[in-house]
Amino acid sequence: MATNLAIDNDLIEEAKKIGNHKTKKSAVTEALIQYVERHKQAEIIDIFGEIDYQEDYDYKKQRNKR
Repeated sequence: MATNLAIDNDLIEEAKKIGNHKTKKSAVTEALIQYVERHKQAEIIDIFGEIDYQEDYDYKKQRNKR
C-alpha cells in the first residue's frame, strides 16, 4: 500500500546513513520495526511480577521427566 508522509528529509538521510540503508523505505521500515518491538517489550515489562507461580514448583524434577 502506497503511503505519502511528510517526514523531515534530513532525519531520513541521517537514518539511512546510520543504519547503512540504501533506500528511504528500508530506513523507515527498520525504524517502524524497532518502534513496535520496543513498545511490545515495554508491555512485557509492565506485566512483570504480575504472573502467579507456585512457590513449591520444582523445575529440576520436571526436567528429569523427559
